[in-house]
Amino acid sequence: MFSLLVNIPANATWKQNGVTIAGGHGNGDATNQLRGPHGLFVDDDQTVVIADHLNHRIMQWKNGDTTNGQVVAGGKGQGNGLHQLDRPTDVLIDKETDSLIICDRRNGRVVRWSRRSGTTQGEILIDNIDCHGVAMDDQRYLYVSDYVKHEVRRYRLGEKNGTLVAGGNGEGNGLNELNSPGYLFVDRDHSVYVSHNDNHRVMKWVEGAKEGIVVAGGQGAGSALTQLYFPNGIFVDTLGTLYVADFWNHRVMRWTQGDKKQGTVIVGGNGQGAGANQFNGPVGLSFDRHGNLYVVDHYNHRVQRFSIE
Repeated sequence: MFSLLVNIPANATWKQNGVTIAGGHGNGDATNQLRGPHGLFVDDDQTVVIADHLNHRIMQWKNGDTTNGQVVAGGKGQGNGLHQLDRPTDVLIDKETDSLIICDRRNGRVVRWSRRSGTTQGEILIDNIDCHGVAMDDQRYLYVSDYVKHEVRRYRLGEKNGTLVAGGNGEGNGLNELNSPGYLFVDRDHSVYVSHNDNHRVMKWVEGAKEGIVVAGGQGAGSALTQLYFPNGIFVDTLGTLYVADFWNHRVMRWTQGDKKQGTVIVGGNGQGAGANQFNGPVGLSFDRHGNLYVVDHYNHRVQRFSIE
């Protein structure tokens, strides 16, 4: 279910040079371009869907075709019509209904678009929500972060109010608080992992818990191995190892279960740039079922794939 189960060996390493599998042709709105992309989702067949933030659309790139993507939602200009998106930040594929679930951030709503050909508009699942990240568990509950209310809620599909699962105690850096929660990951035990841009940490909230545990960062903004600087996309493998897109450090880090004090850099960390071993603001992060790593490289307007060795 939803690439939840990715087995990555504890001692895995990745090629340090990424291959561009989407975008990489500058900042623009052609089908071979992206503009300030955010979140992404990798399907079982290595199809990648990307929240193409400043183009107000969702792009799909099929494995093997790195030349052009296709618009699968939005792309009809910036607006709040059902056929439009406004600065989407995250997307996932709901296999059960073969649809996309999208955080349509500037429109303050979560929308669903069918993946069937000929779809020209979406439907609103949740409105009046300042969403940033979306995730789904194996029971098909939807989890959405709200960066204004500083909380994460879980929704049964079709339900409007949801159940609070993290935060909800105002903005702050206490263990029961969130500060601008961003991207989410939900594991098999329904624990919710939340990245906080402004607290420079990733927290884990066990199902039913009233407060979270800091599992990465939390030592202020910085570039030491104990620190994160504006963490974004997150992913957790079956061993419970956490992977984090460390935005302003231009690197991807791995934090193992046994060592919550410091992480290791697995790709990037070679300064800000557009080289194959560099990033300029890594945002979205995911893996395919083989353990290859996909990273949205925001200011380079591309998605990089790093092969597992």
